[in-house]
Order: sequence, then structure tokens, then C-alpha cells
Amino acid sequence: MFPSIEPGEVGLTGLIWLFFSYGYVLFRASNLISEGSELLLLVPSLAGLVGGVVLPLLGAVPDGAIMLFSGMGDIEKAQESLSVGIGALAGSTIMLLTIPWALSVVAGRVLIVENDQGKTVAAYSKSGKNVDTLPVSKQISTTGVALTASIQHGSVIMVLTTIPYFLIQVPALFLKGDIASGEKNWALGGFVACIIGFVYYLHLQLKASKADEEKFHRMQVISDLLTKGKVSLGGAFFDIIETFENSGESVNGGESDPLVHASAKVKEALREVLHIPFQKYDIDSNDQLEFKEVKIFLRDFNENCTDEEVKSLFNIYDKDESQCISFDEFVECCYTIIKKAHNAGNQDPQVAGESSTDNIESGFSIATMENEDEHEEVPPKIADLPPAEQQAAIKKMAFSMLAFGTGLVLLFADPMVDVMQEIAYRINISPFYVSFVLAPLASNASEVIASQYYAAKKTTKTITVSLSALQGAACMNNTFCLSIFMGLIYFRGLAWQYTAETISIVLVQIYIYAMTRGDVMTVGAGLMTLTIFPFSIAFVAVLEGVFGLD
Repeated sequence: MFPSIEPGEVGLTGLIWLFFSYGYVLFRASNLISEGSELLLLVPSLAGLVGGVVLPLLGAVPDGAIMLFSGMGDIEKAQESLSVGIGALAGSTIMLLTIPWALSVVAGRVLIVENDQGKTVAAYSKSGKNVDTLPVSKQISTTGVALTASIQHGSVIMVLTTIPYFLIQVPALFLKGDIASGEKNWALGGFVACIIGFVYYLHLQLKASKADEEKFHRMQVISDLLTKGKVSLGGAFFDIIETFENSGESVNGGESDPLVHASAKVKEALREVLHIPFQKYDIDSNDQLEFKEVKIFLRDFNENCTDEEVKSLFNIYDKDESQCISFDEFVECCYTIIKKAHNAGNQDPQVAGESSTDNIESGFSIATMENEDEHEEVPPKIADLPPAEQQAAIKKMAFSMLAFGTGLVLLFADPMVDVMQEIAYRINISPFYVSFVLAPLASNASEVIASQYYAAKKTTKTITVSLSALQGAACMNNTFCLSIFMGLIYFRGLAWQYTAETISIVLVQIYIYAMTRGDVMTVGAGLMTLTIFPFSIAFVAVLEGVFGLD
């Protein structure tokens, strides 16, 4: 257990300082877990497992740790502090499905139009994305986002994972006397149901990791890591080439001409990664890149080529001699670069060093990573290593970040529970309300930021990634995190006395399910969702204060 400062022994200023200090540590730990998981998406052999199991599981660790430690200690204290845990569970679930959900709808909004079949759809054309010039009052009803089949299906799964709440809550309504003893067997049933739901959800996630949206998500993560200078283009694709081309795996899983199909698969991945950067570096928006634009791109993506080398690429791929290359030609150009880097990485180091100056077709070569003026923030920088060594460094860094982030969560979750309980005591309100508002700030900030980032790209795939991630976080709370509660009630003999909180959690998820039955969600509907978070707090207060529910 972390030897923390006792919250009851400090003044109000010290208590606030403790909350923000512990909160910042948990926030950073959550980011470390998220970034470490994303780094593993660069490793094809682990990508499916990471996307399907590691990301959703470790994303729930901060919330789960708060809930676990809220039920530890002596029985009397545990029963009281368990309100912190249920507040964190309710606050996390409801916050993720309201505030970031609404902000994602606003950030990802495009025009809502009728297609030729008279069906209301979101217009993700270039003209449909230009909505900022519209009056705000008009945007509320005429702009919004598409609700894809994946989002609609995710809502169904999310509602189904609320079943364990009913297993404990329905019998709790009728129990009298020794409530903890009467709930014990029901808690065991709920615990088993949570574990089954958790395992089944991970199974669904593993299957979904092969879907287009998840593949797109992985490619976007690679693009982001490249943009941040964490890896080089050749390093990011080293294992992708190793996996697909050397294994002979084809695009469609067929038997014919494996090299042709495998190369096509790598180029398909390149298209996903390079699509948005291509548009970014296309400064004059003519759907082509000029010499200076390609040179800037290669520099920013850690492939330091000389002017002569970039010029030789134009001689190869600029077939119409327009001094510009199209997106497809640009992909071929980048494929040539990473293929050369991969081949050099698989040679003997001395031979590879000699061949790094060899030409590709008309004299093109890949410069070594010697530019020490750029991106000095991570010494030694992974992107400066040879592509073959980058993969080993990526795995080492990823697992280090995951271990360190998880360790920080386990160390600081318990003192954070004590701080929130002390805050509740000082202002004389239930710990539930304090943790409902404050816990998500520390444990879920990274999910909020990520959802906004993807939604703002305004494509059907990015809005699907954004909203599906929020649904997935709710599913993890309904299974993994709730199983911790059920375990505490069963194994520690605690009582489930959270009728009002349970009603609030379940109703919000049913509301999101209802709102995702259509093909689009307008900005107006999204803003209405935004109001549910504060309304939920008031709703619980009314159920407890007016109707006397526990």
C-alpha cells in the first residue's frame, strides 16, 4: 500500500492539493496505459489482441482500482467508503456516455441531408463538412453525425451488459433485516454473470478487431505515432512487411500469388495511414504533392532524404512530368522507401551499412537517421534506430509504459479514495456525489480527449471509432468494474444499497440505446445528451431525498 498523507490531518488547502496531485498521477498513469497499448498496435502479431483485449481491459484499470480499494479495510469503513466506488462507477459510465458523446457529435458534425432514396444521411463529402459558416441555430437541426451499424450494434451489447445490475438490485428491493447476508448469493450470481459478460465481450472485441473500423483505428494510431515522431515510416511498417509479405498471407486469404497479394495488403495499410497526412501536406489542395511538399513529409516522418534523392523519386513516379505526384503514386513512393529499409534491416549489419547507399532504380537511396536537430525529446529516440531495431524498442517501451502506468494506478487509487471520502465528510454530503463528479476527471480524461480527436476528423470511420470507444468503456464498467463490486459484496459480506444509483446508470444506457436507433444523430440531440450528466446527479438526489430509495 502506498504510504500516503492522511487526508484527515491536513487543512482544506492541503486536501485540495492532495486531490489534484493524486488526480494528476492517475491521469498520467491512464495516459501511459493508453499510449503503451497503442504502441503495441504497431506490432501486427499483437495488434488484434491489443485492440480486442489489452486496450479495453487496461482502460478500465483506473476505475477498477478505485472501486476495489473503496471496499477494502475494516468492514465498517469499507461499507461507508464503498459509496466512493459506486460514485466512481456511476460517474464514469454516465460521464462517458454524455459529455464526450455530445462533444464528439459537435466535433464530428456534417450536414444532414436526404439522399436519392429519401433517406436521411450524414453528408461526408467535402461540401458536407463545411458547416462552420452556418448559423449556430441552424446547425442544431441540420448537422450531425452518422450512426453506423457498428454504433447501433454497440448500443445493443451495452444494454445487455447491464443485466448483472438487475440480478443484485431486484432482490435487494425486497430484502429486510440483515441485507448483506440476504444479498450474498445474489451477489455471487451477479459476479458470475459479470465474468461471463466480460469474457464474452472480449470475445466480441477480438472478432471486431478484424473489422474495417478496427483496422482503420490501428492505421490511425500508426499515423499519429508517425506524426509525433515516435517512429519512422520504415520502422512502423517493418513488422507489417515481415508479417504479410514474408508469410505469404494474401489480401483475401487466398492461395494465388502470395507476394502480389501481400504487397497489395501492405500498400492498402499505407493508404489508410497516409490518407490524412497526404491531405495535410497538400498545401495548395490540388490532390497532388509537389517536390517541396514530399520533402517536408519525408523529413517529418523521419525519413531524412536529400534533395537529390527526393528528385529521383519524382523521376520514377512522376510519369507525366508535371512535377507533382498523385496519392497512388505517393503510396508507391513510400512503399519503395519502406521496402528498401526493410531489406536493409534484414541483412548483416555491415552489409546493410554498405547497401544503404545503393540506389533504388534511378539512383534513389535512403539516408540514415543522422539529423540530431529534430525531435530531441526522447533520448535515445526510437525513430533514430534502424527499422529492424525499432520494433524491439517499441515492444520494450510499450511494456514498460503499461507496467509503470498500472503500478501508479495501484499505488495511488487507494489514497485517492481516502481523499474523496474526506472531501465528502468536510462538505457534509454523500461520498457518492463527490466521486461521481471528481473520479472521472482523473480516470477517464484520456478517453474524452481521444474521442474528440477522432470525431474531429469527420469521416464515418472516425466517428464510429469515437462513439464505439465510449460504448466499449461503458461495457467494461458493466462487466469488469461491476464484477469487482459483486466480489466485494460476496467475499467481504458488504451490502448493495444503491437503488437510486443503479436506476440512474441503467436508464442512461437505455437512453443512449434509444437515441442510436436511427441513421443519424443531430447536434441538437447531442447537446440534449450533454445535459444528462448533471441531470443524473439531481435524479439520484430526488430518488433518495424525496422517494427514500437507498
